[in-house]
Amino acid sequence: MSAQTSRHALPVPLPVIIVAGCFIAMVTFGARSTSGIFLLPMTEDLGWSREGFAMALAIQNLVWGITQPFAGGFADKFGTGRVLAGGALVYALGLILWSITPTEGMFMLTGGVLMGVGIGTASFGVVMAAFGRAVPPEKRSFIFGIATAASSMGQFVFAPLGQAFISNFGWQTALVYLGLIILMVVPLSTMLRGQTNSTPGDADMPFMQALSKALGHGSYRLLVIGFFVCGFHLAFITVHFPAFLVQCGLTPEASSWALGLIGLFNVAGSLLAGWLGDRLPKQIMLSVIYLLRAVGTAAFLLLPITEISAYIYAATLGMLWLATVPLTAGLVSLFFGPRYMGMLYGVAFLSHQIGSFFGVWLGGLSYDMTGDYYAVWYLGIIIGLLSAAIHIPIKEGKAPAFVAPQPVI
Repeated sequence: MSAQTSRHALPVPLPVIIVAGCFIAMVTFGARSTSGIFLLPMTEDLGWSREGFAMALAIQNLVWGITQPFAGGFADKFGTGRVLAGGALVYALGLILWSITPTEGMFMLTGGVLMGVGIGTASFGVVMAAFGRAVPPEKRSFIFGIATAASSMGQFVFAPLGQAFISNFGWQTALVYLGLIILMVVPLSTMLRGQTNSTPGDADMPFMQALSKALGHGSYRLLVIGFFVCGFHLAFITVHFPAFLVQCGLTPEASSWALGLIGLFNVAGSLLAGWLGDRLPKQIMLSVIYLLRAVGTAAFLLLPITEISAYIYAATLGMLWLATVPLTAGLVSLFFGPRYMGMLYGVAFLSHQIGSFFGVWLGGLSYDMTGDYYAVWYLGIIIGLLSAAIHIPIKEGKAPAFVAPQPVI
């Protein structure tokens, strides 16, 4: 593997960069994935509606998405480490202030806006941009799979850990502990400092021009639209799946373990997707993943819901959970090269987070209006099938506008 390409040579060995980046991805995604287990204790303790709680987390997802392209662009231009460190401080502040938030309106500011900015600037998307410039193109999908697997391990570790914090210390202290854990990202971020230069054969242009040309690429537009569905699925399940299982008769502990199992099995799913992404057409793999999500969810809802069936569904969904990420990031890198990956993956992720906004919000709205979540489950199945169809026409290959013109001899 090559050393990281940057304007200033990094003295940090590549294995150290990858280990530090994976730990950052694990902690930042893991802490965020605990949001759903706070729904029941907070709404019961404070008398909030589920729609109000869900709206704050929907805002968090939307702000996360809006922040991601800017965070990626700043990391591309000014250095990954600075962006990660600043994001971790805002992220920790959001968690700690969330613990003393008295109203739904304030929760939308602390757990919504502040945490959204923090996650967007300290998330695995920024880490993967650093990885994208550290390895050759033929190995990027697998490295992205490693970063995604680390994020999934965070969900497996933090879902039961967060529940243990709540059970032993209360939800307020649990949030403070999570905030303190996030602060570990600050020293680790120094391992990922550096910016990106263009590589041979890639066009070099201003960032806004690159964004304009990328949005004119048809395959990229389809990829961005399809990623909306991924966000819808993930956010709805992360926030509402534990409460749904409790409604079906399971204990909060069993619900948190089901959420953790999604993360555990996605370690294997992400690594497999990353490995296959370097060998098979990425767009076809994405289509299959969305199809299997829809079929698996339909089967789960049609069969009796028990602790065993919940664990089986969680394991199945886990294999598909973030498996879309290394494939989507791999296509973005393939289309446009590493120079603009932070920004252009961030744009795709904005679409993902708009989907997350609707997944979280509609879940809370559906429960408050009907007393259950089934309407949103069925909507997720339908759009999953649509996303499977959208990915088929995507063409692998460098976007013509991003190929450097050949010198005239």
